Amino acid sequence: MILVVEHSVDWAKSFEQEANKIGLALGSIVVGTHHIGSTAISHTKAKPVIDILLEVTTLESLDQKSHLMEVLGYEVKGEFGISGRRYFRMDNAIGQRTHQVHAFEAGVQNVIRHIAFRDYMRAHPSIAIEYGELKERLARENPNDMEAYISGKDFFVKEHERRALLWRHGNNVQTSP
Repeated sequence: MILVVEHSVDWAKSFEQEANKIGLALGSIVVGTHHIGSTAISHTKAKPVIDILLEVTTLESLDQKSHLMEVLGYEVKGEFGISGRRYFRMDNAIGQRTHQVHAFEAGVQNVIRHIAFRDYMRAHPSIAIEYGELKERLARENPNDMEAYISGKDFFVKEHERRALLWRHGNNVQTSP
């Protein structure tokens, strides 16, 4: 069942704790760790899954250390449908997803777009609220159909990602976790 809930201040703490564990486990290959996705945006509702954007020196070096992600409790999924990414996911004891790690080489376009979208949403609370309401409606209408839920968000996400990249370029925005 797709669950969309009100923002929780605990999400930032959960990100910090997990980012620290990942940083310690992977060491010097980690260039940056960012809290992305809706749980990183205080004005929006979200599925309670912490999305972590991990920037690494090279994907090859991450592949060599992926067993360390398994030690932390993550399932290693490889590219998982996105070229140039490594995807890891973790579920809790009852099988509910709690964390997802999207790893890319530092500075690639996928890193830029994820951070731009997050920062744009943080800077535009009314749009973040609208996004949360859209997700809540889609979850209510498609409680067991993740494909329909994702498809229903597609236009909104692509349009605001486009705007976010323009906004970022125009503002020379610095990134933060």
